[in-house]
Amino acid sequence: MMDSLRTAANSLVLKIIFGLIIASFILTGVSSYLIGGNDNYAAKVNGQEIARGQFENAVASERSRQQQQMGESFSALAANENYIKSMRQQVLNRLIDEALLDQYAKSLGLAVSDDQVKNAIFATQAFQDNGKFDSQRFSGIVNQMGMSTDQYANALRNQLTTQQLVNAVVGTEFMLPGETSQLASLVAQQRVVREATIDVNALAAKQQVSDQELNAYYEQHKDQFVAPEQFRVSYIKMDAASMAENASDADIQSYYDQHKELFTQPERVRYSVIQSKTQSDAEAALADLKKGADFAAVAKFRSTDIISAKNGGDMGWLEASTTPDELKNAGLKEKGQLSGVIKSSVGFLVARLDDVQAAKTKPLSDVRDEIAAKVKQEKALDAYYALQQKVSDAASNDNESLAGAEQVAGVKAVETGWFGRDNLPPELNFKPVADAIFDGSLVGQNGTPGSNSDVITVDGDRAFVVRVSEHKPEATKPLADVKAQVTALVQHEKAVQQAQLDANKVLAALKAGKGDEAMKSAGLSFGAAQTLTRTGQDPLSQTAFNLPLPQKGKASYGVGNDMQGNVVLVSLDDVKEGSMPEEQKKAMVQGITQNNAQIAFEALLSSLRKEAKIKLGDVAQQ
Repeated sequence: MMDSLRTAANSLVLKIIFGLIIASFILTGVSSYLIGGNDNYAAKVNGQEIARGQFENAVASERSRQQQQMGESFSALAANENYIKSMRQQVLNRLIDEALLDQYAKSLGLAVSDDQVKNAIFATQAFQDNGKFDSQRFSGIVNQMGMSTDQYANALRNQLTTQQLVNAVVGTEFMLPGETSQLASLVAQQRVVREATIDVNALAAKQQVSDQELNAYYEQHKDQFVAPEQFRVSYIKMDAASMAENASDADIQSYYDQHKELFTQPERVRYSVIQSKTQSDAEAALADLKKGADFAAVAKFRSTDIISAKNGGDMGWLEASTTPDELKNAGLKEKGQLSGVIKSSVGFLVARLDDVQAAKTKPLSDVRDEIAAKVKQEKALDAYYALQQKVSDAASNDNESLAGAEQVAGVKAVETGWFGRDNLPPELNFKPVADAIFDGSLVGQNGTPGSNSDVITVDGDRAFVVRVSEHKPEATKPLADVKAQVTALVQHEKAVQQAQLDANKVLAALKAGKGDEAMKSAGLSFGAAQTLTRTGQDPLSQTAFNLPLPQKGKASYGVGNDMQGNVVLVSLDDVKEGSMPEEQKKAMVQGITQNNAQIAFEALLSSLRKEAKIKLGDVAQQ
């Protein structure tokens, strides 16, 4: 298996693909992670280095995963420096944990065979075509990940080794059959109860509240009566999409003449190759071809490049930038012309020139609509940026209002209603706009007028100038404004206290065997019996399952609350043993063992971290 992976890694086709990948990395500014130039590392774990490239690739992968998962909302998070720092730290912690687990697994002698690695690769659906492993698909995907097939196999081996350790930890957690049955019986237990409710709201209506009580409650709970900070904003919106511009014939012709390379397909060449490990094998293949053998048949039989061999040696169409130097320098000029034996970095080659397509420029008529749309967009953006500058200058020159900016923009400023930090109007709900409004720089001091904002760009094609026209700071509402609210709260609080006292008196009488008289005196009676289960999330179910078991036909009593906040006397009359279906029982045991395994696994990681020597590199510290 490993020999096959190495063969695939040395494929001329993969060399071409890797060249394309390198080119794309250079264009995106991260080629330094692939081609070196910096000896910095992210961390060292007991001397084992987590390379800078490995760390940055993991960060890029995590960013991509989050972006796919969260969509547009990720852009706002990505703009937050602290969020990105936190994400990078989490990725580094994960890589450190993986290194620790890998080291620990090796210390235990855990290992994965070549066959296990091979089977895992063959079983990966991403590498399959119609349910069967496809070596070309495998090599292509692995190379797109920036890895050779050998590197991927080694990474997979480490992952499978670590998984053995995880499985070993998980496998130590289990429950005995007796424990399972006993726990299932307790979980499925049912309790038969009756309830007598003291209506707190009815009691609250009867409560008398003094001015002293009102003042005391208000002073102790002033934070409940705070009017949040409020804003009113005037704003001017500029939108590039609304600035339609025409594209004249002259504009279109000029763009076409200046950008013909965009509409030109470079010369393309198509080769077929036979790759050999030794010169003698290449010469034997060439001899067969000169005798009239079919090139595709010889390639499938003799070529060591498993990717091109499957296609009869065909390399597909290549442009100059993706054609290996060995083929460029082979001197092939005529269609069907064979090369001699070519020494290359992947062995020895025999090549054939199959076809040549000359460079071709699309006529203007074919791309006119495309160019017109592009010219209109560019002219609209030019007008948009020019308007931004004019509005910015006007807003700065007349900082007492938006009148000057309105005149330049040709629109009236929009005035919002009152809003707070948690309900920004939808038309302004962009982070840069929110930051400008709420950071305090646009609010005047001591009631003085504020100032106009700078131009605030949003998503690259929209912009705002905003002005805080009115502002109310956060303030505690006076008692006179909230007297009715405070009165109701004090009444409810006193009613809860009275209900609790009344319930406790009746509870004491019930436990003493004098419950009938006490219940009648309090105007209470128990309702019909009902059966509660332990899975109930309401407060009364919790109360019922916290009561002691009834003894010899005598009920067990307690006091709790219902979902409405009323005080409730509970009579526990009977307890029924429960039963649980086998599937549910298995799920319960699985959940408990998984939870215990997770705790054990976290303890293992914590222990490994405490004992490890972990040194952070400059990149990680930054």
